Amino acid sequence: MKKLLGEERRQKLLELLKQAKEPIKGTDFAKKAGVSRQVIVGDMTLLKARNEPILATSQGYIYMNTSDTTHEFERQIACSHTPKDAREELYTLVDAGVVVKNVTVEHPVYGELTASIMVANRHEVDLFLNRVKETGASYLSELTGGIHLHLIAATSSEFLDAAIEGMQKKGFLAGEQ
Repeated sequence: MKKLLGEERRQKLLELLKQAKEPIKGTDFAKKAGVSRQVIVGDMTLLKARNEPILATSQGYIYMNTSDTTHEFERQIACSHTPKDAREELYTLVDAGVVVKNVTVEHPVYGELTASIMVANRHEVDLFLNRVKETGASYLSELTGGIHLHLIAATSSEFLDAAIEGMQKKGFLAGEQ
């Protein structure tokens, strides 16, 4: 894409997002548009302010077309573990057939903090965890001694039940250790 300015660039970004089959990283958008990643972050913020259903995930930006949503069953689960168990926890959930949509912690100053995860398989879990490692970022659960919530979604309640059962067996549910 040639270097576009302002609104024209945002419309092109929106078009690319709507056509994408997988998340697109901000740096990839920046290279295509000939601008900095920070400009793309600003563009996405402006598009979200217009109620465009754009989700920023660890794998990149996603356009959440509501007609594509097949994960109509959701539950929020309370979890507790150390950072070293993050991979095993996420593998347990995705192996049961659920999407881990986000993580939420209760911060003493800021209140509820929620961050998108959006992982549905082991490959996406590995990408997410590698990104955490590469950036030196901390898990939100480190702010709360390991206690956190996950919003999980699936195509049936049976998958949600299986995920919860797997989490119980491994001792990852809060209050069950």
